[in-house]
Amino acid sequence: MTYRYAALLAATVLSSCSTASTQPPPSLKPTVAEEAPRPEPENVTERKRLRLQQYKGRIVQAGLSFWKTEPGAEVFLDGKMVQVDKDGHFALGFGRDRTENAELEVIFTDGSSEKRTLSIGDREFPISRVDGLPPSKVTPYTEEQLSKIAADREIKNAARANPSRTPYWRAGFDWPLRGRISTKMGAQRILNGEPRRPHSGTDIARFPGVSYDEFVGTPVKAPSTGKVTLAEPDLYFEGGTIFIDHGQGLETVFMHLSSVDVKPGQIVAKGEVVGGVGSTGRSTGPHLHWTLNWNGTPMDPELLVPPMIAPQN
Repeated sequence: MTYRYAALLAATVLSSCSTASTQPPPSLKPTVAEEAPRPEPENVTERKRLRLQQYKGRIVQAGLSFWKTEPGAEVFLDGKMVQVDKDGHFALGFGRDRTENAELEVIFTDGSSEKRTLSIGDREFPISRVDGLPPSKVTPYTEEQLSKIAADREIKNAARANPSRTPYWRAGFDWPLRGRISTKMGAQRILNGEPRRPHSGTDIARFPGVSYDEFVGTPVKAPSTGKVTLAEPDLYFEGGTIFIDHGQGLETVFMHLSSVDVKPGQIVAKGEVVGGVGSTGRSTGPHLHWTLNWNGTPMDPELLVPPMIAPQN
C-alpha cells in the first residue's frame, strides 16, 4: 500500500514538471497598444478647406449660399450639375420646404473629389387663416382672365429661355428701395381651409408717415448687376414687371411697378434705377414685390441684404 502510494506521487510530480517545461517563457517585450488613427496634418486640412469654401449666405430653407472652389472644377448638388464661373464661384439655394439633407460633390481637375453632406436649417414662416370667404374670392377668374394669365405665362417663359452664365451676382446684393416689410417671403394664407401658394417674394411698402402719393413712383433700383430679360407694363397678376438675370440661375423679379424704365437686353448695374413703385396688377396698395429666384425656386432676399433701416424723423 505504501509502495503504490509513493509511486503514484512520483508520477504526479514528474507530470507537473513536464507540463511546466513546455510552457513558453514570459515575454520581456512590452505590450504595444494599437495605434489610434492619425489626424490629417494641418496643411492637408487647410488645403481641403481652400479647395472648397462657403464665404457668404446660409444653408437654410429659402436660403442662398455662395461658394468658391478651384477653377475648372465641376460641382454637383444632389447629382445635378451646378454652374461654376471661370474663377470657381458658384451659388447654391434650397427651397422653403426643403427638409432632407443635400449632397454636394466637387470633382477637381486632377481627378480627385470631395463630398459634403449639407444639413438644411429649419425656419418658421408666417401662416394666416381666413375663413368664410365667398367662392368668388377664392377662385375669382373668368375665362377672359384665364386667357390673359396664359398669354402672360408664355411671355414670362420666353424671357427665361436663355439664362445667362455670367456671374453678375458677384457685385453683391442690396435693397432695391427703403420701406416697411409688409409681407415676408414664404408667408402663406389658408383661405376657407385651402392652402394657397406661399408668398414668393418680399413686399416693401411705405413707412408710417409717408403718404400714398409720396410713395408711388419711388425709384426702384437693381439689387445687383444683371441683364434685363423682361420689361412689361401690364401683366395680369404682376402689373408692371421687370426680370433681371443675375447669372448662374439667379433672377430678380419686380412686380406692381408704376413705371418700367428699362428694356430687354439692357445690362443694369447694382443700384441703377429701373422703375418706380406702384400698385398695378393684382395689388391692394402701392408696394414693391421682390422675388429672388435660384433656378426657378424662390429664395429669401432678406437673408442677403443688410437690415432695413427706417428713416430718422
